Amino acid sequence: MLVPYKQEYEKIAMGLLSFMPTEKNIKKLQETVDHYLDNPNFHLYLWKGKAFIGVIGVEESEEGVLLRNLCVDPSHRNEGVATTMIQAVEKQLGVSLHGTKHTNEFLIHCREEGEV
Repeated sequence: MLVPYKQEYEKIAMGLLSFMPTEKNIKKLQETVDHYLDNPNFHLYLWKGKAFIGVIGVEESEEGVLLRNLCVDPSHRNEGVATTMIQAVEKQLGVSLHGTKHTNEFLIHCREEGEV
């Protein structure tokens, strides 16, 4: 289930984002989460199964809605969670996500596999 980020989920979001190679530093994690809170064009969502197991962040821009961050708890990878999160965000926002230089290859791969 897709859950919009709330400040009460800060530690959970930071924990999930910390699985990304660029988000290892606590200061960088805090800056990333704060950026989603402070900027109305950025949206962060958590994915909840029995517990929170994924995080996805998007940006509304002139180019469309960009996938900025996406991470799934390693114990739930290769289960289709990331693809399901992408589909849920696209449905929620009524858009097709576009990739950035960091996320484009993942989106292309998913679309080639027919997953998104």
